[in-house]
Amino acid sequence: MGIATEVFSPAYAIIPAYGYQESQTVSQPQRQPAFRPGQRSLPYQPVGSEPQHQATGRKPGCEPFERDNRTVSLTHEGKVFQEYAREALIQWDVVRNDLLAEAQELHGEISVFCSVTASYSFLYDILSDFRQQHPKIAIKLHTGDAEGAIARIMSGNEDITIAAKPDSLASTLAFKPIAASPLVFIAPLQDASLDPLLAEPAVQWQNVPMILSEEGVARKRADQWFKDNRINPLIYAQVAGNEAIVSMVSLGFGVGVVPKIVLDNSPLADRVRILQNAPALKAYEVGLFALKKKLQSPIISAFWAQL
Repeated sequence: MGIATEVFSPAYAIIPAYGYQESQTVSQPQRQPAFRPGQRSLPYQPVGSEPQHQATGRKPGCEPFERDNRTVSLTHEGKVFQEYAREALIQWDVVRNDLLAEAQELHGEISVFCSVTASYSFLYDILSDFRQQHPKIAIKLHTGDAEGAIARIMSGNEDITIAAKPDSLASTLAFKPIAASPLVFIAPLQDASLDPLLAEPAVQWQNVPMILSEEGVARKRADQWFKDNRINPLIYAQVAGNEAIVSMVSLGFGVGVVPKIVLDNSPLADRVRILQNAPALKAYEVGLFALKKKLQSPIISAFWAQL
């Protein structure tokens, strides 16, 4: 089993009116170039993609893409066809994998997205067993901010993700729990300006500079606690990724809220402290996510069964 950051599937199947690669092109518009300064994402197609897009636009008798010199975006017709392409690809995978399952050894690939922390906290054990049982399945592993993980599943861009369970879950999503982690408030070990604000018995929360995630479960639960206690928090920074919160707190910029599992695995853990007089937020439940319809695939189902 190989692990790669990106694998392009061969055009080994024909989906009505389209080839496999062309349907993938339309089904994954998030891979289009955004042309923002400093952006590190790569173009969504290899050399020759423009002729492919032109051909894609001609085949259904409409133009699914709007183009100018700097951007490519979907038209209304393109969005309609995008949904068709996603469904067609999922159904093709189910048929193909059913045929492979009859061969008694699964072949193919599976796309997995998770944060760096999740990759070494949970994924190692899962992949160790999976590799032994299914050596001919390749893993496409992508890492990034966990707060966007579920959106990547909903868009069809990933098969499996590891993320925190939100308070409400879409009916189309399947969830399998792995572990629970407390949400903790952390502060620098010592800071002359922060220590008086954090002194017991009552923390002066309205004056404490907070470093919070931009979105996600931890941010919603922190916001709800402040709202319930009628506190207007002093938000110093909003960042993407829990690891970045630990880093900023260790430098003395403020107080942060992170899952304890992130802190336990952080190289900066010895530079911050957990506030014992902080509020108790609902624990962070971590697990696997996948679209329910994708669990029909023997390959994805095999991965799901590892837990």
